[in-house]
Amino acid sequence: MNAHSPIQAEVAADPLAKLREPFPDHQISKLPKETKQQADQRKADMKTGIKCHVCGGWHHRNAVHLDYVGHAALTDRLLDTDPLWSWEPVAFAQNGLPAFDNNGGLWIKLTVCGVTRLGYGNADGKSGGDAIKEIIGDALRNAAMRFGAALDLWHKGDLHGPDEPGEALPSAEETAINMLRAVAVDKVTFTDAWAKNKAGWKELLEPEAYARVVAAMKECAADIAAREAEEKAKANAEGGFGIPDDEIPF
Repeated sequence: MNAHSPIQAEVAADPLAKLREPFPDHQISKLPKETKQQADQRKADMKTGIKCHVCGGWHHRNAVHLDYVGHAALTDRLLDTDPLWSWEPVAFAQNGLPAFDNNGGLWIKLTVCGVTRLGYGNADGKSGGDAIKEIIGDALRNAAMRFGAALDLWHKGDLHGPDEPGEALPSAEETAINMLRAVAVDKVTFTDAWAKNKAGWKELLEPEAYARVVAAMKECAADIAAREAEEKAKANAEGGFGIPDDEIPF
């Protein structure tokens, strides 16, 4: 007689239990999350944005990251649970295509193992073909969450623990990178912060994570050097006295 784990036994009794299994770390991605103030600041001043070493995206230097499961990983889990799973829009437009609501969002019906649940997706005002794919992926993740897929990530905390935190705590790597970006105001402040913290970070972090912190440090240092060079060039253009060369200084 073969021994089965509690999860295996649960899946045998309820095929949908497969959707509730935790996702492995390699299938969990990082989603940058900016505040409205950060997004507006980045749009007004490109220097406040960065090419992120954590998620690979472009966002405000002080944005945080949330864990999420991407479209491919979710599709893989749905296929493992039910090879015949399907989705369809709740409504169709007159041209036969899925009908979007007044906010540009899409309601769908996701069917897995004969059970159907609703989901909703949007792309926050984006447009074009990529936005449509983003909306579908968002709707599928939202509907799959109703089956329990990646529910802990949606909750941003431990559903079964004694505490109910409102936000996910950043990792040690993210904390280090966010700190570096926050102190990258001038060469002296930045150099002092790096000197005081690098040994502790190197001891605390895994080699790959520390390497990403070092990469972020170099990027911040390059930004500081570029700003100082720009300020120096501006001062030189004004003759060092705050007066443009083409104006009479009296």
